[in-house]
Amino acid sequence: MSPEKSPESSVVREQRVTISNKHGENLVGLLHQACSKNLVILCHGFRATKDDSILVDLAYALTREGVSAFRFDFAGNGESEGQFQYGNYRREADDLHSVVSYFTEQEYNIIGLVGHSKGGNAVLLYASMNHDIPVIVNISGRFALERGIDGRLGKNFMQRIKKDGYIDVRNRKGEFEYQVTEESLKDRLSTDTLLSSRSISKCCRILTIHGSKDEIVPVEDALMFAANIPNHELHIIAEANHRYTGHEKELKALVLDFIKSQPNFSSSLRPKL
Repeated sequence: MSPEKSPESSVVREQRVTISNKHGENLVGLLHQACSKNLVILCHGFRATKDDSILVDLAYALTREGVSAFRFDFAGNGESEGQFQYGNYRREADDLHSVVSYFTEQEYNIIGLVGHSKGGNAVLLYASMNHDIPVIVNISGRFALERGIDGRLGKNFMQRIKKDGYIDVRNRKGEFEYQVTEESLKDRLSTDTLLSSRSISKCCRILTIHGSKDEIVPVEDALMFAANIPNHELHIIAEANHRYTGHEKELKALVLDFIKSQPNFSSSLRPKL
């Protein structure tokens, strides 16, 4: 598909990009291509997509600074192939690895990974296994993965899933949304956030942003990341919820300032000939 001009800037092009993951599934994303080959990859959260407003706003903010941005759907989400799974933490980190590899081969300079909510877990897990990206931004990621499950699955979820092998999650209208298998639940519970946090290289700079009034992931989780990641900065936005409603400008400013604070950021934005 041919690139299209964005209304935000005459020098920015938007191009649909399809990347195959290691399972042969096509991951679909949108590349906001600015004047340089510097690139930030944006990752969505649970049951969200690349079109999440937080990612879209960040993509346009980055391109205004001359940085290209790529937002994509994890396998089983949005336009990407694959089956949606409740856990999938390691597979989403693998999906991210496929995306990084693709753009590296295309000779982009990947200067940062940014993830919101579960996407924050994906970028941190990636950083714990790969030491090739200088900056990671974790927006509202969850540290204590054993918490928050009963809010989605109901009480006694472990007994129910052991009995039936799965739990069908329905919305308030009683409509089916997705199925949680015992395997996918074990994937979440066996993902060791403490170990992965401590495995991130000291050369990688990490920023965690969290809202003090986050109703989905407690702000205490941000403090746990700060206590266990070697090279870490923490910023808590007062009164902000999980979606940063009313605090969007502050969120964008924090992300941009952290990415731009890299050594030689300005000189690295010169177009590559």
